[in-house]
Amino acid sequence: MTPGLKDTLVTHASGNPRALAIMADSLLAAAAGSRNPRRKALPGDLGRTRPAQGRTPVKGFPTRSPADLEDRAREQHWLVDGLWARQAVGIVGGEPKCGKSFLALDLAVAVAAGVPCLRRFEADEPGPVLLFAAEDAGHIVRTRLAGIARAAGADFETLDIAVIDVPTLRLDHRADRLLETVERIEPRLLVLDPLVRLHGVDENAAGEVAPILGFLRDLQRRFEAAVLLVHHARKSGATRPGQALRGSSELHAWGDSNLYLRRRDGQIVMTVEHRAAPGLNDIEIELADNGEGPALRLRRTVPDQAPPRPESAEQRIVQVLAKAEFPLLQSEIRKRAGARNATVTAALHELVREGRVERGTGGRYRFLGAVANNEPDGQPQPIGEAARLPVPANP
Repeated sequence: MTPGLKDTLVTHASGNPRALAIMADSLLAAAAGSRNPRRKALPGDLGRTRPAQGRTPVKGFPTRSPADLEDRAREQHWLVDGLWARQAVGIVGGEPKCGKSFLALDLAVAVAAGVPCLRRFEADEPGPVLLFAAEDAGHIVRTRLAGIARAAGADFETLDIAVIDVPTLRLDHRADRLLETVERIEPRLLVLDPLVRLHGVDENAAGEVAPILGFLRDLQRRFEAAVLLVHHARKSGATRPGQALRGSSELHAWGDSNLYLRRRDGQIVMTVEHRAAPGLNDIEIELADNGEGPALRLRRTVPDQAPPRPESAEQRIVQVLAKAEFPLLQSEIRKRAGARNATVTAALHELVREGRVERGTGGRYRFLGAVANNEPDGQPQPIGEAARLPVPANP
C-alpha cells in the first residue's frame, strides 16, 4: 500500500470505526485471495489442508508407480464357480415367468450350504446369505427354499440364510436400515428380489437409478459382499440379453456378473456374462418337481467350459527365468513377469534357498532347471500358487 493511499483511507475512516473495520476486512480478504486465488472456488472445508499428525502435507491425490500397485493373482475368484464372481454385484434378469426368483434362491442355497448351484456349479466361498423377497409371502419363500435344499442335498433347517422380515424395503430413502442389517449379518451374498419393488424412482432415468446402484456398490466394497438384484426384462429382440433389461442402460453396465433368462423354442435358456472373465455358452434349464418341491435343474449335462486358469505372479517369475537364454537382473525379471518388486524379491529368495535358482556375479539370476536329489522326475516345482501348473523346461 502506498503512503498516499494509506493517508486517504485513514482520513476517510477518521471518526468512523465501522468504516475502518469494513476496510480492514476487505484488505484481509484481498490479501488471502492473492495468496490463493482459487480458494473461493472450493466448497466448504475442501480448501483447507489438514495433514495427519506426524506426516508431511501432500498436495492433491497420493500416487504410486505401476510397479508398486497391488500384485493380485490373475486367477479369477468365484463365489459360485463360473456363475457369480467373488464379491460381484450383478443382476439376475429375464422375461416374466422364466424362473428368475428360483435361480436367485438356488444361488442363495448354494452359498449358504456350500452345495453346487443347479447341482453343477460349485460354491467356492460358502457363507451367510441375506435375502429380501418383496413379492412373495413368507410361506412361499419357505416352500421354495425347502424344495431347492432337498434337490441340492442340503439341510433346510440349518441353512445360513437370514430373511429380512419387513413388508417393504426402499433403497431411495431409509437405506441406512439395510446398511445396518448388512453390517450385523455380514453376508457373503445379498439377494434383493425384485428391484422394481425397492424404490419409487424412474428406472429409465440414469440420474435417478445411479444413486441406488452406487449405494449397493458401496455395500459391496465396505462389507466385501456380493450383491444380486433380480430385475425384469422386456420381451424384445435385443442382440444381447442385457440390452433387454427394463430401464436405464446403467443397470446392464453396473453388473460384474449377470445371469439372463429367456425363452427360446419353448425352453428356458440362461446366458452368463462377466465383466472380468469369459462367459459360458448358453445353458438350458427347467423347473422340475420330484415330489419334494419345485427347483431348477439343467436340462442336459453341461461340459466343463472353464478356461485355463491364468498364471500367478510367482509362476510368471519361474517361467521368465526358465525361458531366459542368459542370467537376468532382478529389474529385468520384474519387468518381464509384470510383478511388484517385493513379490520378485520374495520369490527369488525362496528359489535361491531351494537351490532352483543361482545368484551370480553382478546380481544376475540363472534358472538351474531342477533340484538335485529332490525332484525324482527331473522337473522343477514352482512355488506358492505356481505349483498348480508345470514349469516349462529350460531351453
